[in-house]
Amino acid sequence: MGIQITPSILNADFARLGEEVARISSADWVHVDVMDNHFVPNMTFGPAMVEALSRSTSIPLDAHLMIEDCDRNAPAYVEAGAGSVTFHVEATKAPVRLAREIRAMGARASMALKPATPIEPYEALLPELDMLLIMTVEPGFGGQKFLDLCLPKIRRARELMRKHGVETWLQVDGGVSVDTIARCAEAGADVFVAGSAVYSADDPDAMVRDLRARAEATADLSA
Repeated sequence: MGIQITPSILNADFARLGEEVARISSADWVHVDVMDNHFVPNMTFGPAMVEALSRSTSIPLDAHLMIEDCDRNAPAYVEAGAGSVTFHVEATKAPVRLAREIRAMGARASMALKPATPIEPYEALLPELDMLLIMTVEPGFGGQKFLDLCLPKIRRARELMRKHGVETWLQVDGGVSVDTIARCAEAGADVFVAGSAVYSADDPDAMVRDLRARAEATADLSA
């Protein structure tokens, strides 16, 4: 698995989501930010929207659940058509059980950590996950500035993955742009969520390709 770019539709035009997704045909995944106005101070999509979006694109959907009670609510997003479902460990009581349930339903299971949540307490969970998401901003709103203080955690997560010999993807989300993606790739990330950088560009798909090229160049140098 090489570098993957996953544009977030949080900064897209919600009234034209089908058309907006069509503008990022080079994307590997479409990142869908699900917020409930409880776990984070914002509200966005639910399973019905994910289901509708899954019918309008062939690009797989990556549902990032910034919601309370992920144990109960996450399976609905697999049923809605998400190919990958990310739950926040801070909102999950039984992360191993939930990861196994998501996988058993046919989707990739991913666990997210907020900026202040350390990776070390969850080292043993890595073999249970298809992807680990390191948030590089506080979740809730798009357009935030990248937090460089998260880079050591990205490096540590990659070190732990190598230690356990797992092929878990390492995703970063928050403030990813042409100015920050190389730092994330150098630290060990291989899946990149970019919202504002993509949808504020004149040509969103050209930006997807540019971000991928920058990450690939850095990853090759770091290999």
